[in-house]
Amino acid sequence: MRGIPRGVWVLGFVSLFMDVSSEMIHALLPIFVTGTLGASVLLLGLIEGVAEATAQVSKLFSGLLSDRWRSRKGLALAGYGLAAIVKPLFPLAEGVAAVAFARFADRIGKGIRGAPRDALVADMTPAPLRGAAFGLRQSLDTIGAFLGPLLAIVLMAYFLEDVRAVLWFACLPALAAVVLLAIGIREPAAAAVTSQKPGLNLMTLRSLGAPFWRVTAFGAILMLARFSEAFLVLKAAEAGLAATYLPLVLVVMSIVYSLSSYPAGVVSDRVGRGGLLAAGLLALIGADLMLAWGQSLAITMAGVALWGLHMGLSQGLLATLVADATPPALRATGFGAFNMIGGLATFAASLLAGALWDMAGSFHVFMTGAGIAALALLALAWIGPRQPDHGEG
Repeated sequence: MRGIPRGVWVLGFVSLFMDVSSEMIHALLPIFVTGTLGASVLLLGLIEGVAEATAQVSKLFSGLLSDRWRSRKGLALAGYGLAAIVKPLFPLAEGVAAVAFARFADRIGKGIRGAPRDALVADMTPAPLRGAAFGLRQSLDTIGAFLGPLLAIVLMAYFLEDVRAVLWFACLPALAAVVLLAIGIREPAAAAVTSQKPGLNLMTLRSLGAPFWRVTAFGAILMLARFSEAFLVLKAAEAGLAATYLPLVLVVMSIVYSLSSYPAGVVSDRVGRGGLLAAGLLALIGADLMLAWGQSLAITMAGVALWGLHMGLSQGLLATLVADATPPALRATGFGAFNMIGGLATFAASLLAGALWDMAGSFHVFMTGAGIAALALLALAWIGPRQPDHGEG
């Protein structure tokens, strides 16, 4: 971790606090929506798909604005602030529509902050350390992703499964994230300046370059295979895990995710990205097969752990590939476009998973995921990720 800029650490802890908040809510939302509020799994899939797609589409516009204004921190702060403001809407919700609105607004906040934050990491970090920097930020983010569900478990037990009381507690770490970002980050000078300001036009799309679009096409196929983790929670409930302990699903996934993200980034800086991405896809295929065929809780949780390994081996590397492939003056735009297209794929994947679950059961959901992941493995050979040019900072 030597040499990684202080600002990357700060952004990592900002992500950690916000993820504690978000994952406390996310761990309980499936049972809250389908149990307390009585909605169908298809409706849950629709809510999750629209919410995540909204976050990713928002990243395109925040990325464009960040590059046009040559500013990152202000937009990132606006996104984190919006997410913190809407968190109380979850415990106040009395129906599915209110939950859907809160989830939608929360994910808009995520979308606003995502591309500027990732561009900040790339701007702050020398190219030879870029994989490690993205891996570190992702690792800290994911520590929050398992601390959140752990807190949810403790509080669910303490409040005798009163979901609303736990959702109120989730508002506090979100506020802490906003304060830390506001006082802890000083934005660096623009790494690259051009007279042409990016916009929603063909010139900007061409300027992103063919390597970027190959990475984006691969990412879209991968996102089709990776539907919302809400379906992992539902699978664990189907396998017999009690409601109080359902957040353990995200705890297990996130621990493996966190432990593997930073080492994957370091290794990718030394030996390249492709082999680790292939290993991540094999882990996803294995996870889907275990979740499809396994009937016991032990096999289900093993599949969840493999899902976490897939995330650790791929998520930070996808961000690194975008940074490697995108011109410096268009970095935030590149992150925004990549995540918008990935978000549309995520929406389709979650909606398909919800429909399959209601019509045919969980087996068909995870077998379909395994098949699409196998297609992504074939597509990986096409993008041909290479070691970045270490002369570029």
